[in-house]
Amino acid sequence: MILEMTRPVQGGLRQERKLDAVSNNLANVDTTAFKKDVVSFDRKFKAQLSKDFSQGDIKVTGNPLDIALAGPGFFKIETGEGIEYTRSGNFSLNSEGIVVDQNGNPLLGQGGAIFIDMDNVKGLGPEINEIGEIRVDGDIVDTLDVVTFEDLNKLEKKGQNLFAYTGNPADELFPENIVIRQMTLENSNVQAVDEMVKMIDYHRMFETFTKSMMTFDEIDSKAISEVGIPR
Repeated sequence: MILEMTRPVQGGLRQERKLDAVSNNLANVDTTAFKKDVVSFDRKFKAQLSKDFSQGDIKVTGNPLDIALAGPGFFKIETGEGIEYTRSGNFSLNSEGIVVDQNGNPLLGQGGAIFIDMDNVKGLGPEINEIGEIRVDGDIVDTLDVVTFEDLNKLEKKGQNLFAYTGNPADELFPENIVIRQMTLENSNVQAVDEMVKMIDYHRMFETFTKSMMTFDEIDSKAISEVGIPR
């Protein structure tokens, strides 16, 4: 009976892992440029958590420091733990005139942290073109340092919509066929309806495995209680 009990236990644990991933995806359906998690299992039924880096829809915001990446690539962010990466392009200027993300971490250009002196802007600025050049009053102040990697599986989620690369930093590549769009943001690639359907399906399967465990437990209890009872 132990073998029979093991199977629904393992099945229930697998469904629970899927439910956790779907719940997290739904919780981030409105998070800028969030990339959903996908749970799969190898031949030994060991859970594998991977990331879906497919493009999210792009929406217009009108904010000059909102930037979306149309195509592959990541912004480089300087954090307290080193260089990390993000697709989330909702940036702003801090009190020192440095372009930062929503957590106060500097966005990196090819010259390092990007400084924009808005106090001395006479005309247009900042303007960001499709190849990432940042212009103030028509002069280039820096160019966005946008990179990608051949093996995206080496990108590990770190929270705050950031990724850390677990391989060699020298693996950075310049993304081809990318267009940088100012005054726009990339939406999450989570489709709420699809995730809700998955959640219902996984929950039903979890209940099925739970009922199987209860059935086997009742059979065990009955067998134990009836052992030695004279006929």
